[in-house]
Amino acid sequence: MNFIKLWLIHPNEKMCQAFRSRFASLPEVRVIQARMEELEPHDCFVTAANSFGIMTAGIDAAVIGYFGEELMQRVQLRIMNDYLGEQPVGSAFLIETHHTAIPYLCHAPTMRVPGGIDGTDKVYMATWAALLAVYQHNVSNQRKIETVAFPAFGAGFGGVAYDEAARQMAAAYDHFLNPPHRLDWDWVARRQKAICYDGKRQVVRG
Repeated sequence: MNFIKLWLIHPNEKMCQAFRSRFASLPEVRVIQARMEELEPHDCFVTAANSFGIMTAGIDAAVIGYFGEELMQRVQLRIMNDYLGEQPVGSAFLIETHHTAIPYLCHAPTMRVPGGIDGTDKVYMATWAALLAVYQHNVSNQRKIETVAFPAFGAGFGGVAYDEAARQMAAAYDHFLNPPHRLDWDWVARRQKAICYDGKRQVVRG
């Protein structure tokens, strides 16, 4: 099992209730009704970003208010160097913050530019990418990331309903905890259904 402790944060109790409901069966999850700036020390904070690293609104603005503008400059330099100026949704990278309380930031775009992403799988894609970035870090580094804090992806500028944002994030975490032992089309179909359907109701359309 890929071991991490997952913190899910949001200042709104209704979002926290959605997190509790959708993550109820998953281990090592803590739901915290708080703002990013109020969190206890932890290893990595994941920001719900845009593809260009312009961190001036939403949770990004809180991140830069906490860590300072120099971090945004380094994020943008990484995007220019590694992604030629546009980081795709579905990718994520870690960057050191030089802050003892939260040593790593994970930059995981949920959208190219601010706008609605309801009815898409972008919340799942960004959550999955962030979890993979943490996994890949832990495989190749002695300094492990054990506690990761996520905000509610897509629930602000993205216009995704609280319950649906929590559902897609929970699907990604479930898949992270339970990787396949083989790949075939039956397995792919089950995964696609878990991403695109809420029970029997299709909520994501390709």
